Amino acid sequence: MRIAIGSDDAYSIARFIYEYIRSKGYEAIALGGLKTGKLESWVKVGFEVARYVADRMADTGILLCYTGTGVCIAANKVRGVRAALVFDAATARYARLWNDANILVLSARLLSEEVAKEVVDAWISVEKPDPSESENIGLLRRLDEDRYLEI
Repeated sequence: MRIAIGSDDAYSIARFIYEYIRSKGYEAIALGGLKTGKLESWVKVGFEVARYVADRMADTGILLCYTGTGVCIAANKVRGVRAALVFDAATARYARLWNDANILVLSARLLSEEVAKEVVDAWISVEKPDPSESENIGLLRRLDEDRYLEI
């Protein structure tokens, strides 16, 4: 699995997650401040990770900014992206399972290393969305194609 990981700054928790992903045997692609070691635009970082996922250069993505909100908003502007801002393992798991979310968004301000491991493990543990949600997920995909769709 290839995971694009981006942050708007060189947060220690972003570096921790990057190394944790690699230690689990996944390919980690560092982007934004995680790659450059300096403050980057949260809009650009959110967009960059989202493009990696939407263009299938990565199977999933992980984004961080101070609150998580900015990169989440930016990522969700990219067609085909369903970025979810989460704070715990259960929400991460259900975002993948029920919403077919493809980018995990985290707050660098609030996240401890222990919680980061739990959240990342929950995220990557879900291989496929719950089949009972296929109608809703299909509707999301149609909305991506036609924002004026009558639902």
